[in-house]
Amino acid sequence: MTEVLPTTRPSPGTDSRRKRIRKKSSPSADGPQNKFQTMALSLVASILVIYSYGLTSSILSLPDIKLDKGLLYSMNKNHALNIANENQDDKDDKDDQDDKVGKENPDNDTQVDVNNSNNISNKIKNNDKNNDDNKNNNTDMYKLGVPKSTWPVTSTNKEQHKWITLPHPGDSAMTVTVPPFWSPPVHKNELMPREKALAIGTCIEPDSNGNYQRGDECPLDKRTIFVAIASYRDWQCKHTVTSIFHRANNPERIRVAIVDQIVEGDDICDEPIQETCETMPDQDICKYHDQIDNYRMDAPLAVGPVFARHIGHRQYRGEYYSMQSDAHVTFTEGWDADIISQQEATGDELAVMTTYLTDIVGSIDEKTGKSLRDTRPIMCNTDYEGGPQGKHLRHMSQPEQMPPGELTMPQLEPWWAAGFSFSRGHFVVNVPYDFYQPMIFQGEEMSIGIRGFTIGYDYYAPQRSVCFHHYAALNKDRVNVPHFWENNDKYAGTGKKAMARLLGIVHMNPEKSRSEWSHVEEDVYGLGKVRTPEKFYETFGIDVVNKKAQKHLCQFVATGKMHHMFIPKLRSNGMGIDYSTITYRHKG
Repeated sequence: MTEVLPTTRPSPGTDSRRKRIRKKSSPSADGPQNKFQTMALSLVASILVIYSYGLTSSILSLPDIKLDKGLLYSMNKNHALNIANENQDDKDDKDDQDDKVGKENPDNDTQVDVNNSNNISNKIKNNDKNNDDNKNNNTDMYKLGVPKSTWPVTSTNKEQHKWITLPHPGDSAMTVTVPPFWSPPVHKNELMPREKALAIGTCIEPDSNGNYQRGDECPLDKRTIFVAIASYRDWQCKHTVTSIFHRANNPERIRVAIVDQIVEGDDICDEPIQETCETMPDQDICKYHDQIDNYRMDAPLAVGPVFARHIGHRQYRGEYYSMQSDAHVTFTEGWDADIISQQEATGDELAVMTTYLTDIVGSIDEKTGKSLRDTRPIMCNTDYEGGPQGKHLRHMSQPEQMPPGELTMPQLEPWWAAGFSFSRGHFVVNVPYDFYQPMIFQGEEMSIGIRGFTIGYDYYAPQRSVCFHHYAALNKDRVNVPHFWENNDKYAGTGKKAMARLLGIVHMNPEKSRSEWSHVEEDVYGLGKVRTPEKFYETFGIDVVNKKAQKHLCQFVATGKMHHMFIPKLRSNGMGIDYSTITYRHKG
């Protein structure tokens, strides 16, 4: 909710009354009154001279004063100029952060004697150089095409004056107002330069220059995590959010962005589980409420997970990692440190950890919060199915097993899953959900997965599960949770057009003319040029002409054969698997 502050208006006649007072008190050019004022001014001047002499003597008698690094930092004229050049909306937060740097990072080795002007001069010169370096780093970042980001993030709900109005994707007669993207895709239709990729990402602790946009220089336990959750009238959403913060090793580095599609009377995702934050302030949702953004939408406006998750991606603001989760998930103790260690173990800057989630039943120790399972699912079982929107690929049930014994890292897999995805932050920048795909459910994973493949991303099954899913089949309390398709009649016909666009973008409907589907903003929601969709289909046995998938792909993937064959093709700089060197063609 945007807070509107009352404005103060002057009382009627105030200005004219001030004019009258000034006129009334203006002395004449001569006369007794003017002589009296001259004498009074002389007396005041004499008093000030005496007072100044006494003050100067007192100061000289004081002991030496030490200035710490923080105060010298605030004296730096270049630093002041940097603040002045910041976006005005960020100025107050930036000032507060700079004050914090000075207070929380004192450096006794840099304290200097105020009376030693040479030391002060040298210190300011050093700070000038540091700030010049910082400015150069920012300049280099901008040259790389990396937008500015900071931490903590100003809630997108507090920046509604920056939001944009768009036609509703399911009904152009209506409009929706949404946050702007942090950035358009930064891959520029080429393999991202490693320097650009590593420059993306904020840190909860600034560097010595007060910069929170530290990229790969940020320590592992200080790197920020953006979590996107799309929820449709789901009472468990607030439990998921609570679990994310409560079981994280470092909850202060997490920011959760929710798209909460609700009607009056539904549970709200960012409200506490028990009572209120006023009566029970120690609840996790209360303690970390400033790190939660909830975009609330009237459920009748909902047109499926693609639209909801699109809005979620719009709330990303330059965090180091990005994660996507369903709204009915429970996390394990220390999940954040665990998944980051797995991510980094791949050595692949373009790695995306993703899988269908195991059911919660029998999966987490209620006392310790630790996982009770050694197995995890892997994405390899996909086939064509028909329907009102046409024939398309969809994921089937996935095999769950222990990783191959010799593996000490996550395992390569061909497919991406929407229910859980963890990656570097640039993944959601480069592969945003398509705004023009209303009423799509089956098919969203093909769209994101294949588009991401063409931009250069690789998919891995986690070595260990860090969260578990509440499936309705095993949870009677979830049986009556509504779904977005209760709006089917309202948006009838839009899904078929959206599926034609989805399949057209990823080259899955070659039998159709390009004129039969919309190409609007395909530069944002389209393919990259690192790999082609055809390379994916050839490698993994997908026949897009006859709509068939080769069988037994899991025998190649789950056993570790794909991993052992493809991982040596990881580029030496860690920027993804080089598929141009891969000749494998799956035959079932």
